[in-house]
Amino acid sequence: MADMGSWGFPDEDGEGTVIAGPGPPAKPQLSGGWVESAPNRPHAARMTEIVTLAEPFRALFYAPYYLAEVRGAFARQGLEVRMETAGTTVLAAEAVFSGRADVAWSGPMRVMQHRAADPASPITAFCAVIMRDPFLVVGRAPREGLHLAELPLMRLGLVTEVPTPVWCLANAVAKAGGQKLKDRSGGTMAQNMARLLDGTLDAIQVFEPFAAEAEAAGASVWYAQAEAGLMAYSSLYARQETLTERREAMRGMVRALSETLDWLARADAAEVAALLEPYFPDVPPEIRMRAVARYRDVGLWGDGPRFPRAAFDALGEAMLRAKTLPHLPAFEICVDEAVVEEALA
Repeated sequence: MADMGSWGFPDEDGEGTVIAGPGPPAKPQLSGGWVESAPNRPHAARMTEIVTLAEPFRALFYAPYYLAEVRGAFARQGLEVRMETAGTTVLAAEAVFSGRADVAWSGPMRVMQHRAADPASPITAFCAVIMRDPFLVVGRAPREGLHLAELPLMRLGLVTEVPTPVWCLANAVAKAGGQKLKDRSGGTMAQNMARLLDGTLDAIQVFEPFAAEAEAAGASVWYAQAEAGLMAYSSLYARQETLTERREAMRGMVRALSETLDWLARADAAEVAALLEPYFPDVPPEIRMRAVARYRDVGLWGDGPRFPRAAFDALGEAMLRAKTLPHLPAFEICVDEAVVEEALA
């Protein structure tokens, strides 16, 4: 198994933990403690308006954002997008609230929690990018016909770094008639993969490229959580003030990501994987390509930039079942669909 390195992975409550996993080498710190993310910025001379975009943390399923940068889609909209890594989802949100970042990307769950607590919260989601769950259940050997209700009976290692995939899987298991999910490991994704391969665990929950690495070592993907259907997983969000005062720049962000999603639907997995190499230099090319191909095959990047209301409702249902949301706030106060329609008109 390739050396995956170590990198900081924040949980959704903003508590940073260090896990073994794919990620870039150390990068120079920018002002405010942020880290420069962009490996290159094409057509810099043609860029006319600066937009600071907060990346919460590095993950392969966030590929559309990186590809919009590296392929010059932002530049073609007259934008100089300065993508900077905040370090945690909480720090990304704080950067938007404080004005240090114009826009961030993250799970819409953050906007939903803020709006449920305060309908007048200034942050609003827009431009759906990932509307399916990128996590997978991997077992030690091939298995046909897995029923989700079986998972609570197994020695299952759940994700501990972030809660959203556990909420989503638990909701799917409950709807399939299963008992409450239990984490039988308490480890990180990297630790759980080692325990799967040595026989300590029957199955684990991971994202790519962990799944592709596990397959290369003889394990098998049993279930892609994307198969459950639409699930609001990642979009842009900004203060309402920014959406109003910098409307054309926000439309440009939408158009750039729409172009990228359209290109992704047609692109060869090898080409996509090669373009992502500067962002994931420690992931072997064949693993990166396998991970990209799987995500494209399950439709991970096929539902934006319009925000499907069904994806919003599905995430709300999972959060309500997990008791992490007091009530489901109205879609209309959480999501600005008008800016997307204006951009695509």
